[in-house]
Amino acid sequence: MTRIDQLRRGGLVLDVDDSGPEDGPVAVLLHGFPADRSTWRAVTPLLTAEGLRVVAPDQRGYAVGARPEGRRAYRRDWLVDDVLALADRLGAERVHLVGHDWGGLVAWRLAQRAPDRLASLTVLATPHPRAMALAAVRSDQALRSWYIAAFQVPWLPERLLRGRLVPVLESMGLARATAERYDRRMREPGALRAAIDWYRALALPTPAGTPRVDPLVRVPTSYLWGSRDAALGRVAAEATERYVAAPYRFVAVDEDHWLPENAAALVAEVVLDRVRSVTA
Repeated sequence: MTRIDQLRRGGLVLDVDDSGPEDGPVAVLLHGFPADRSTWRAVTPLLTAEGLRVVAPDQRGYAVGARPEGRRAYRRDWLVDDVLALADRLGAERVHLVGHDWGGLVAWRLAQRAPDRLASLTVLATPHPRAMALAAVRSDQALRSWYIAAFQVPWLPERLLRGRLVPVLESMGLARATAERYDRRMREPGALRAAIDWYRALALPTPAGTPRVDPLVRVPTSYLWGSRDAALGRVAAEATERYVAAPYRFVAVDEDHWLPENAAALVAEVVLDRVRSVTA
């Protein structure tokens, strides 16, 4: 395997951090909204120190060279295809996949679609999508997720968030310096619109020709959830186990939504525990 700093795919250019031993097991780390690959800056050295090769891309819409216009470009299956293309570029038959927030939703989808490409799965914050749907009718999850509906409105969310993102992120527990870093990225041309288009694409039908999606995840999985997460509640978190038909570990901790930033050592511990469970 060789080092990569970019993934070129279909006219898009995704920037990539690639560190750790080149011949080590590959861990692919997927960030969420409104972050970028720097989400993992405190987690990565803890993983590479244990022999993992850690690859963290700026996902579609967040990378400067990959901001196509229109919500159709941000369907989950296109996002999954980006990750599979990254694994192919690395020459990795299987990877240890880690996802936070929206990166977690992409990770769940990839595990359902292509379990043969994963050695293990670790998801942070984001419940299995079917657990989310269940919780929406059995708890306050629909109220917690109000912003998803609000983001469906054209152009207005971008206008309202521009200049207000830092205090919003701070109110959710993110340190100001980190919130400002993410805000700078979202101020780049087309960045905030592209990030919100991920939400707008949720309502789109599955593209024709997409491989069948198994409702169950059949990959050894760990799920880490913070009990102070304002967006994602306990009912969905606890129901996630129903949708994993493989060795599973649920870790509930007294943390907020920003697990990679605020609980890096714990995240690394959970990831490494899952990796070791399948490589021992």
